[in-house]
Amino acid sequence: MKTSNLTVIEHPLVKSKITQMRDKNTTTKEFGELVDEISGLMCYEITRDLPVEEIEIETPITTTIGYRIKGNDMAIVPILRAGLGMVKGIHELIPTAKIGHIGLYRDHDTLQPVEYLCKLPTDIESRDVILVDPMLATGGSAVKAIEILKDRGAKSIRLACLVGCPEGVKAVHDIYPDVAIFLAALDEKLNELGYIVPGLGDAGDRLYGTK
Repeated sequence: MKTSNLTVIEHPLVKSKITQMRDKNTTTKEFGELVDEISGLMCYEITRDLPVEEIEIETPITTTIGYRIKGNDMAIVPILRAGLGMVKGIHELIPTAKIGHIGLYRDHDTLQPVEYLCKLPTDIESRDVILVDPMLATGGSAVKAIEILKDRGAKSIRLACLVGCPEGVKAVHDIYPDVAIFLAALDEKLNELGYIVPGLGDAGDRLYGTK
């Protein structure tokens, strides 16, 4: 499903693996492997519209015209800590991409995300950035991370999450309508505790076996 700057990937493999992730009986090891696999499958859709340019190469038989991604390589930027789980699956398909990191925590008084770490490629302004975080719930962390990226010069940003909800999508697009959002699943809503319903629980805890 694709609407205005929102793509929900409905491939059967993605649907099946998301269902496995939702199951509370899925182990930490299995959960991490599923995050890898789904992230890799999502990568094909996330990068579908990247511009390419023709190049001439020599095969073992003859010379021919092939293609390469135009401009600089990409950057993968996870929102710590859960976003780290999505890096491997995408990086395996785009091994030349540089990897940045954005760390955020929630202020206990204001409940707003606060930056505690930002390490990005020095040429971030000329790279196509894939910002990754497994969950798009309230949208607060995503909005803050996009703000950080834009403040540091990033011009092309795609947001990739495994599971999102309408509230999170709206929060991002109300402020950054230019950022394309890619989801493996769009769930029903947020509950009173800020968890996505039906969701899959806390992605960071399930990835790393913490509570």
